[in-house]
Amino acid sequence: MKSAITISLVPETRNGPFVFHEGLEHGFQQAARLGFDAVEIFPASADDLDRDELRRLCDAHGLRIAAIGTGAGWVLQKLSLVDPDPAIRAKALDFIRAIMDVAEDFGAPAILGSMQGRWEAGSSRDQALTWLAEALEILGEHAASLGTVFLYEFLNRYETNLFNRVGDSLEFIQSLRTQKVKLLCDLFHMNIEESNPADALRLAGSHVGHVHFADSNRRAAGMGHSDMASIITALREIDYGGYLSAEIFALPDSLTAAEQTIRRYRELTATR
Repeated sequence: MKSAITISLVPETRNGPFVFHEGLEHGFQQAARLGFDAVEIFPASADDLDRDELRRLCDAHGLRIAAIGTGAGWVLQKLSLVDPDPAIRAKALDFIRAIMDVAEDFGAPAILGSMQGRWEAGSSRDQALTWLAEALEILGEHAASLGTVFLYEFLNRYETNLFNRVGDSLEFIQSLRTQKVKLLCDLFHMNIEESNPADALRLAGSHVGHVHFADSNRRAAGMGHSDMASIITALREIDYGGYLSAEIFALPDSLTAAEQTIRRYRELTATR
């Protein structure tokens, strides 16, 4: 397993679950200095990402890009893949595909989290899930054409009313024709929704494509009450070799949150 830390380029998310907010150069410098393997980036859009600058930063600091988020499509534009308006759904797909195209240059997947949306009055849950399935088929095949995968993040009940747990999410992605959609398992959401997060990870097995490394209170690992040791054991049992990426609040401040994350990551992964 490898370590990653989050960098947000969206000022509106300064109070959200991202560690560094002072630009790519600063985020890369801090991540490298602390010994992280990679960064996860949350841009305003694909236009926020200069490929040449990203290559320079990766090379200069010896870091990889673990994943790139698409959530700003919701935060800034309220784009959703299950919006009843087909024009908005089409715009959402274009927004995500553009980020996927940038991510592919760095061997990284894109993430679908908040842009999955939620079903509201005026449409049924079944209709919303049909739209979501159609979108994931398209995005999964786009990922296949790029030689990557696409990450679907199930969220807690307060953020979506589509899928909240591993079991339902797994059944849903397994019903798709595309084989290129993997689950993003966020330990914060799982602490809310799963009776046993470690067992849920075992159920997901090889379908786990990425892990958000957050404690029960969305703070750095070790600053809440999640049983991280059991989670790491479960990830080893399913041969997970991907990233533990800290999508967490910058509390009490960015540096402390990052230092606590890498310290706990090393403690948990040092021995079998």
